Amino acid sequence: MATVTATKENFDELVSSKDIVLVDFWAAWCGPCRAFAPTFEKASETYSDMLFAKVDTEAQQELAAAFSIMSIPTLMVLRENVIVYMEAGALPAKSLEELITKVRELDMDDIHKRIAEREAAAK
Repeated sequence: MATVTATKENFDELVSSKDIVLVDFWAAWCGPCRAFAPTFEKASETYSDMLFAKVDTEAQQELAAAFSIMSIPTLMVLRENVIVYMEAGALPAKSLEELITKVRELDMDDIHKRIAEREAAAK
């Protein structure tokens, strides 16, 4: 599957459409973003069970601001609508593959339980 363009209008629908969603925050003027793009695209073709979305931070400033994107490229990974990874910097292909493997191995029952406990304690 190729990458898809995420906007503030379709973002929620996109991240709900797959169990694992990778989001690349980028801009056309950004050299590291352009360098990371082929790696991200190739991964999108390899891992067809995941959604790979791209957010152009110039065109989608409100969406980038909603996630406090301060540096690009920034890669965000969601699993079951929970942000499990978010970091600036272009990853080499091997590191991206290792990250995907780690995300697949997460115990989401435990993560959802910890989130619920934090929310209950905050009330």
